Amino acid sequence: MKLELEKYTEQQKKWPQQGYHIMGQYNDDKIVVYQSYRPEIGNFAVKNQYFGGAFSLERMTWIKPNFLWMMYRNGWGTKEGQEVVLAIHLKKKVFEKYLKNAVYSSFKPELYTSYESWQEDIQQSNIRLQWDPDHDPYGAKLERRAIQIGLRKEFIKSFAQEDIIEIEDISAFVNEQYQLVKSQNIDKLMIPKEKPLVFEDEKLNTYLMLK
Repeated sequence: MKLELEKYTEQQKKWPQQGYHIMGQYNDDKIVVYQSYRPEIGNFAVKNQYFGGAFSLERMTWIKPNFLWMMYRNGWGTKEGQEVVLAIHLKKKVFEKYLKNAVYSSFKPELYTSYESWQEDIQQSNIRLQWDPDHDPYGAKLERRAIQIGLRKEFIKSFAQEDIIEIEDISAFVNEQYQLVKSQNIDKLMIPKEKPLVFEDEKLNTYLMLK
């Protein structure tokens, strides 16, 4: 596994506690995002290093750079149809491109002159952006917001193959750490090392409400 790990309790001390933050593991070239699938899709992706087979290019797919938020959504890989947990090493420049083309899933009056102009953007865009409450390892809601990005049409096609550097199956690691959560042995919990991401493009930072 190529993820860099650190104790949750150590990371928590350094993380922002509120506001809008893209928490993730990244460097100059790549960022790690997470998805969960049923074995038929997940195993194909790991074996072939791209999404194909039973993976649908016609449905929107959501990527999440925040590990614990993904664990909240997939129940630490225990939910039906989400048993195979993938760490997808994605080209960072592509991730930024997604966000530059993203439109909020809900109307933001501070960003749009009218509801109609937002609806027009929604109809034209093939990327959705959502900020949702982040969660701790036990699933408790936090004040900090976590991001997820929905891709469809031409963006899901490029994501499925050319935008990806590597796909890792981290299901065994997730299950191992979940045992610590269930036994409330949180001091030993290891998770991917994450920090807030901001961009050089200040216009993009403003649009994303990054502080």
